[in-house]
Amino acid sequence: MAAGITTLGENRVQDAEAKAAEVPGARWHMIGQLQSNKAARAARLFDVIESVDSIELAARLGALVHGERDGRSLPLYLQVNIDRDPTKAGFDPDALESSLRGLLDVNGLEVRGLMTVGRLFDRPEEARSTFKSLRALRDRLRQVDGRLGSGLSMGMSNDFEVAVEEGASIVRVGRAVFGERT
Repeated sequence: MAAGITTLGENRVQDAEAKAAEVPGARWHMIGQLQSNKAARAARLFDVIESVDSIELAARLGALVHGERDGRSLPLYLQVNIDRDPTKAGFDPDALESSLRGLLDVNGLEVRGLMTVGRLFDRPEEARSTFKSLRALRDRLRQVDGRLGSGLSMGMSNDFEVAVEEGASIVRVGRAVFGERT
């Protein structure tokens, strides 16, 4: 915080609960997969949820806005499995267009853009096609419905420079700042 980093991300609700009180004034982003049974805790704790990966989760979060957030809207990003990696969560890129209007119509949610967790590569440049594909999908979906925000959450410690070159508005660089998780 003293260095000016005021936005922090966490993969797990329970880990953020333990840390949030220790870092007053920080804005917290949920960046890991969110289980529906932890949605109420996440809606209370996080300022932004970057990992909404289903219509059901979006509907659950929308229903929680009044009770858990005192009516304040919940900003979020739609997680897209842009590489169609069977080990990753997220909307199928081809199916997202048909779900988009329903997602944007959920009361209480502010869909700021798209997020992806790309494959890990030996060389950062190899991730470029993933980032280009997410940007192109965002651009196409914004033509379908301009209510979709322009944000792109993509890139991690090993490839964030390439992600920024391809339009990332949020990067996840915890490993570069804090080191490997123990």
